[in-house]
Amino acid sequence: MYQDVVELRAFYDSPLGRITSRLIRKQIATLWPDIDGMDVMGLGYTTPYLDVFRTRANHVISIMTALQGVVRWPRHNGDPTNTNSRGYKGNLTTIAHEDCLPLQDAAVDRILMVHILEHTEQSRQLLREVWRTLAPGGRVIVIVPNRLGLWARTDRTPFGHGTPFSILQVHQLLSDNMLIPTRTVSSLHTPPFKRRSFFSLMTSLENTGQRWWHNLAGVLIIEAEKQIYAATGIRTKAIAKNKARTQRPAIAGNQIDTQKLSKINTVS
Repeated sequence: MYQDVVELRAFYDSPLGRITSRLIRKQIATLWPDIDGMDVMGLGYTTPYLDVFRTRANHVISIMTALQGVVRWPRHNGDPTNTNSRGYKGNLTTIAHEDCLPLQDAAVDRILMVHILEHTEQSRQLLREVWRTLAPGGRVIVIVPNRLGLWARTDRTPFGHGTPFSILQVHQLLSDNMLIPTRTVSSLHTPPFKRRSFFSLMTSLENTGQRWWHNLAGVLIIEAEKQIYAATGIRTKAIAKNKARTQRPAIAGNQIDTQKLSKINTVS
């Protein structure tokens, strides 16, 4: 079951939500340091993580699912005439069904998925749509709650909702849908503290947790690449054999016994 988009926005507007997005964005930047001139799409509730791409990517859009709802992004903050590099340039979000994305084949270079895979009941159809819309060699980042982490054990944050995953489960799910995992990192290595006095501790311990207790992180961040399979050697031979077979001439009419035909020729 999806979380409502209003609840997600309220969380990311809170102090804990702002620190959460900042820590996760740092890991996204390590995986995608250079996206200049690329077309980037966010799938799910990704708006807290897309702002960093708007000044560098060619195009940035956000697609939210019909079961989740949609909100305007970016916000114009009461001044829709502001057209500076980080200002309001019109609404960049839309709503769609997860198994029918309104994009052409091979339309985008990068896809960021947040707050979607752990909620969907159509993971296969969703990932096939991701594969379809990715350009050859395109990459996707999937962010899901870690089933071993503390964030999945409380419903105070969005990462406590839906189905948490292990690294092996996400890798298998991606591989089954022709998306080959390339790199895996983690984030949110401290509990989701309630008191603001502990928020600075979350930032200072992030690098330490990445090194020493990354298996207990709050979220898993997995990058995968679109895989286009070529025909195998056995398949290629089979195709060539069938092609040669179809090129042989066929004689219409009844079959003739060649042994009887040779006897008739001998007698005559």
